[in-house]
Amino acid sequence: MPRSRRRWPAGLRRAIQVLAALFLLAPLPAYAVSDDVILADTPPRQLSAFGFFDDLAAQKPAEGVIPFRLNTPLFSDGALKDRFVYLPAGKAAAHDATEAFDFPVGSALIKTFSFPADYREPDKDIRRIETRVLLRHADGWQAWAYLWNSEQTDAALKIAGATVPVSTVTAGGTPLDFAYSVPNKNQCKACHALDNAIVPLGPKARNLNGPFPYASGEENQLAHWAAAGILAGAPPPAEAPAVPDWRDETAPLDARARAWLDVNCAHCHRAEGPASNSGLFLTFGEKDPVRYGVRKRPVAAGKGAGANEFDILPGEPDDSILVYRVRSVEPGVMMPELGRHLADPDAVALLRAWIAAMDD
Repeated sequence: MPRSRRRWPAGLRRAIQVLAALFLLAPLPAYAVSDDVILADTPPRQLSAFGFFDDLAAQKPAEGVIPFRLNTPLFSDGALKDRFVYLPAGKAAAHDATEAFDFPVGSALIKTFSFPADYREPDKDIRRIETRVLLRHADGWQAWAYLWNSEQTDAALKIAGATVPVSTVTAGGTPLDFAYSVPNKNQCKACHALDNAIVPLGPKARNLNGPFPYASGEENQLAHWAAAGILAGAPPPAEAPAVPDWRDETAPLDARARAWLDVNCAHCHRAEGPASNSGLFLTFGEKDPVRYGVRKRPVAAGKGAGANEFDILPGEPDDSILVYRVRSVEPGVMMPELGRHLADPDAVALLRAWIAAMDD
């Protein structure tokens, strides 16, 4: 006996056909950022759980995650860095003229550290080492580090830190092998400390006031953030402070050196920072030459002073403690004391030129 054929109402059949067509033709939705994961009491074990990226391996950000750069970045053993910011829908950070912006609860700052196989071709054969996230909770910021797997498909939470061997070739063609350190939880706190609280370091107006090559075209970052609705109260970029790219040889030598010190040293060496008892204050806006080291004797540098008497001796870079410590890689001497195993020869050259040009 033939089976009877079930007949659907014409209207329902048409609706099913339309839905099927839409499902087949429409692109799959982007991977959405999880606000719940950001605000959870404990961080996820895998970086991918946040949903910050549509393509994690390629560092292609998800909708609402905005890439950014800093005019002068922190030196981290020469690591290449991809930076991103995420704010909850409808929320904006409050502009601050001197400090990091005040981000709303639910915000995230994401930074991935990578090394190329050869710095002469820095866009090829990239190996991602770690991704650090800062998560804004109601009771403050939480800092976490994620270590990338060997397959370069995801990164795992690493509370205790890690040491990773890195092999690369310098821009000058010299092979370079060293041990890169992924910070532990306490080391994150040590650098990101201000008035006994964890704070972001990079996203300040003066270091964001510059262009970025967005998919829609190059645009000033402060203007882009304001237009995107994620930054409130910002003046026009022309009226906002700005530090130069320290590598830009067309910028004033003093501004380049002060920008490098501001980013690499001033998170500790400021009146509110962990190194306040040194009396050495290296923020970009510091006006008193003695306070930023000129003919200033150290308070308690120990072996970090070497045979030198002053933090900065005008005209004499090789007799200045500042240069001595920045070019050192010896524990207990080198500055910054965390976040690097290598010295940056270009930064040392810049600081030497700056001090050499000072009038006695």
